[in-house]
Amino acid sequence: MMSLPFSQWSAFMAYVQGKIAVITGAASGIRRALALQLNRDGCELFLSDINEGGLSETVSLLTRKDIPAVSQVLDVASKEAVHAWADRIAASKGHVDIVINNAGVALLATVEECDYANLEWLMGINFWGVVYGTQAFLPLLRKSRQGHLVNLSSVFGLIAVPTQSAYNAAKFAVRGYTEALRQEMAGTNVHVCCVHPGGIKTNIARVARGGNQTLTPEERGQEFERLAKTSPEVAAQKIITAIEKRKPRLLIGPDAVIISLMCRLFPVSYTRFIPRLDKADHLTSK
Repeated sequence: MMSLPFSQWSAFMAYVQGKIAVITGAASGIRRALALQLNRDGCELFLSDINEGGLSETVSLLTRKDIPAVSQVLDVASKEAVHAWADRIAASKGHVDIVINNAGVALLATVEECDYANLEWLMGINFWGVVYGTQAFLPLLRKSRQGHLVNLSSVFGLIAVPTQSAYNAAKFAVRGYTEALRQEMAGTNVHVCCVHPGGIKTNIARVARGGNQTLTPEERGQEFERLAKTSPEVAAQKIITAIEKRKPRLLIGPDAVIISLMCRLFPVSYTRFIPRLDKADHLTSK
C-alpha cells in the first residue's frame, strides 16, 4: 500500500477523526477498503450493501472496535429504502460529515443484446442509487460544519467502449449530475467530488451480468485483475485524501490519467485506441 509521510498522515488523521461517514456498497472492493481505512483513522461509520454476507465480513474486519460502526442491508435502487436509512441516521445523529455513493454493478452486452430488464437493473443501482444517496443525505451534510459528498463515476464516464453502453450511460450520468451539483454547492459548507477510477482490482468483473460466456466468472475476474492497475487500498487512500483536500475531481490510476488525456486530445478519434468489439467484453472498472 502507498504510504504518506508521517507528518502528512498525522494531519490527515486529525481531520477525519470523530467524523461520521456513510458508505454504500461497503461489502467489497474500494468500498470495503474505505470503511477499513476510515475506521482505523477514527471515523464513525454507517455502512450499507445488498450483500449481507459481504457486509458482515467488512464489519468483522474493522480494527477499531471502539469506534461505532452500524451496518444496514440496503438496496440502493430503492428510493424508499435509502431515504428511510437516512431518516434513521438523522434521528440518531442529526448530521453526517461524509457520504460516499459507491455501490455499483457491471453489465457486458452490446446495445442489440441488452434487454430492458438488465438495463433498468444497472441504471437503478449505478445511477439512481447515486441520486437517492445524494438527495437523501444532502440535508444531513448541510447540517455538518464541513460536509463532503463523493460520487463514484468511472473512466467509463469519460470515454465510451463497446459492450458497455449501459455502464457508460450510468457513469456519464453520474458525472453530469455530480458536476452540476458541485456548482450548486459552491460557496456552501458542502464539498462535492466526482471520482473516476481506472481499473481497480475488485470483484466487479466476476459478478458482471452478460459478457463472454466462454469464460467462467472466476476466469473473467482473473483476466480483469491482470489488466487492473490499482489496488482497492490505494484507491481508497486517494479518495480519503481528496476529501481532506476538497478536490472537485479525482482520477485514480495511471490508466485513468491516460484515458482522461486521450479523450481531451482526441474527443472523437479516441475510439481508434479502443479494443475491437470481440476483444472488449472483458472491460469494466470500479
